[in-house]
Formats: sequence, structure tokens, C-alpha cells
Amino acid sequence: VFYTGAAPNQQAIPAVEYLMSKDGGSAKRWVLLGTDYVYPRTTNKILRAFLKAKGVKDEDIMEEYTPFGHSDYQTIIANIKKFAAAGKKTAVVSTINGDSNVPFYKELGNAGLSAKDVPVVAFSVGEEELRGVDTKPLVGHLAAWNYFMSVKNPTNAEFTKKWAAYAKAKGIAGHKDKPLTNDPMEATYIGINMWAQAVEKAKSTDTDKVIAAMAGQTFKAPGGFTSTMDKENHHLHKPVFIGEVKADGQFNVVWKTPGPVVADPWSDYIAENKGKKNVPMMK
Repeated sequence: VFYTGAAPNQQAIPAVEYLMSKDGGSAKRWVLLGTDYVYPRTTNKILRAFLKAKGVKDEDIMEEYTPFGHSDYQTIIANIKKFAAAGKKTAVVSTINGDSNVPFYKELGNAGLSAKDVPVVAFSVGEEELRGVDTKPLVGHLAAWNYFMSVKNPTNAEFTKKWAAYAKAKGIAGHKDKPLTNDPMEATYIGINMWAQAVEKAKSTDTDKVIAAMAGQTFKAPGGFTSTMDKENHHLHKPVFIGEVKADGQFNVVWKTPGPVVADPWSDYIAENKGKKNVPMMK
């Protein structure tokens, strides 16, 4: 397995650090809100340990989960509003996945909680999720990714142009009229290109030969940086971007890392992970 998506230190940790900073609003209280499955629970286990390491007390952390497809956020938003009324700047870290994001943000708007009052940073809301959604309640809220379509550089301009042409030619639903790129697409694009480069280097599609040739592969990514495949843990080195939702469903990048971040698959903030490393399985 070669991982092209973000490890927690390439998305979740930087997002919380940004919200803690002066530029991000100096948040002191935290709502960890997610869909009830392994990714949100594991991410929040890491974030809770990280927040405690930064001196945040348990009473300043609210953690809540909802099932897939959950649509009634009235009570949860009321509880968030009450939690935020304690006088300390409050931020929501959202690992809500799928269709539940629509009623969640809609209810935020109904409750009058703007991004200035209680900023929300999401890890699963991107350009595709915002397609056809009323973005008024979302404007100013945040998403943390390793790529945004709005990033300006020649490589991204070529990537978006090629996708638009392909989507139109193939008549891909939704994309033939409004072609969008997003983080998972960029990750897949990097991965398949690295695989092709590894096959060329190995002069073979034999699995073991390609695995060996993948180590240290580099690719000029649409995000504007050169991504590297780590030799040890099989994760990409990726930049981190934090973007504000705009009215047109795109993102304005408000913060980014100076360059790619090396993935930490075993977060040291969890005691049982300390000292663990991803070691590639070789025959």
C-alpha cells in the first residue's frame, strides 16, 4: 500500500494549530464533531491528546458523534452555542462525512453562528461537496486540505485544463458543464503518475520491482510543490493548505506550510504509538 492521502499531521494538527494562533482567532475551547466511524474517532483521539499537551482542559473539549446520514443538527448546534457562550473563543473541528454536512451548515446558519463567532474547520468538505449547495451559511468557514482548485501555479492550471477537456469529452455528469478538481483527485493523480514512473524505472510491472522503484519517487504536484514518496513509510510528503469557503464554492487560501510536510503515520500524541514506524512489508 502507498498512501497518497493526508496523515493526521498533514491535515488535522496544522488546522488546530492555525485556529489556536492569533491569525486563526486564538481558539481556547474545542468542539470535536464527527460521523461515528473509525476515521473521526481516531483523528479526535489524536486531537484530544494534542490539545491536552497544549494545556487545554477536558472541560474545554466537547466531543460528539452522529451516525451516517444524520440530518437533525438542531440539538447539537444548540449545545455548541451554549458551550461557546462560556466566554472563551470556541472552534469546531468537523470530521462529519457525506450528506450530513448540508444540514449541519444549514443549522449553523439558522442558529446565527457565523464563522466569526464559531469558526468550523472541516476535513471532508471540498469543492465537490460544495457543488450545488447554498454556500451562504458556509462563507468564511474553513477546510484543511493538501490541495485546492484555486491554488495558482502553472502545474495546477494545466491539471485543471486537462480535467475540464477530459470531463467534457467523456460527458461526465456534473463535470462536463462545471469541471471541478479537489484534493482526492490531486492525490490520485500524483499516485498514478508515480506508479507509471516506477514501472518505467523498474522496466516491469512486477509488484516487488515496482515497490522498490516507488521509494523516493518525486512528482511536480498541482498543489505547487514537488511531492516525494517516503522510502520508509510509503506516505507522500504533502503541503498543507487552510482555505476559507467563498460564495462561489471555491476556497481562498489563508494559510499554508512553507513546503511539503513529512507524514507521521503513528502520532506521538497517543502514548501507545510512541516509537512506532511504518516499515514497508517486503518479501
